Amino acid sequence: MTTEVRLAADAAMRESDVILFVVDGQAGLNPIDRDLAKLLRKSKRPVVLVVNKIDHEKHEALEAEFAQLGFDNSVAISSAHGRGIATLLELVDALLPQAPFENRQSKIENSSLSLAIVGKPNAGKSSLINAILRDTRTIVSELPGTTRDAVDILYERAGEKFLLIDTAGMRARSKHSSSVEVFSVMRAERSVRRADLSVLVIDLTSGVTSQDKRIAGLIQEAEKPCLVVLNKWDLVKPTRGAKAAMERTLVDVRERLFFLEYAPVLVGSALTGENVDQLFQLIKIVRKAARTRIGTGVLNRLLRAALEESPPPMIGTKRLKLFYAAQARTEMTTRSKR
Repeated sequence: MTTEVRLAADAAMRESDVILFVVDGQAGLNPIDRDLAKLLRKSKRPVVLVVNKIDHEKHEALEAEFAQLGFDNSVAISSAHGRGIATLLELVDALLPQAPFENRQSKIENSSLSLAIVGKPNAGKSSLINAILRDTRTIVSELPGTTRDAVDILYERAGEKFLLIDTAGMRARSKHSSSVEVFSVMRAERSVRRADLSVLVIDLTSGVTSQDKRIAGLIQEAEKPCLVVLNKWDLVKPTRGAKAAMERTLVDVRERLFFLEYAPVLVGSALTGENVDQLFQLIKIVRKAARTRIGTGVLNRLLRAALEESPPPMIGTKRLKLFYAAQARTEMTTRSKR
């Protein structure tokens, strides 16, 4: 896990505009701080030394010990009590590029197709992202709950930009072990709402569970296009009759997720990369379908036929009448809902 964290931190530093180097003012300077300082000096990024746990004025002298690290920008704060946070924000704002962060973030989201990768813990969401990137950008562990917060990762493929959102695994609320997990799941649910398209990752070794159905229900309630990835095919794939077994698996999943009959289903393996490239072919199909506009005449004839085949029930002496219908929007999502 330590190695995975280090690799993820290195990748994050390469992508950052400003780096906040947080040290423990109460514990004092230690060898790890010195090693990190050497690493950060090589990054050629603006670095702010943040001396934390300066909870009271009498602790301010503790900041002086860290001056020997040699960073020009330093600020003493107390994250627990909010001391020095305003000064820190002013310092960061001065070091950031001229374009405000909100504008840059909005530009990224508006120019990219955002994909929320969701599923229950240990389904292989982070592994799938690593397989797409062909890199170890996200931390992967057999320990469920490794991902605690939604992580946005920009990705470009064949000239098209994507925003991959790696989310925390969603467990049933009754099984949340801590307040951290509660907020992690809330962030994951919010990621579904702000994304253009959701990718539901299901662990084939455990099959479609009730929690998978709940997550699929969240996607449906958010009115988001989606597709389903059946992960860990390498662990259940038979040595003989793999094609027939895959077809049976697809039929079984379709039956269990009958309310997502419109969502394409992909069987693959994030670990081996099997069928991962096909994911973007399906994304293109879903994107095109979600942007398709149904003509008003076609839509009204369809609804009229449906009402004739299955008329609404009588309410007293009256029955619902449909006079006219039109498709209100064709975009995959309304960003104002975010």
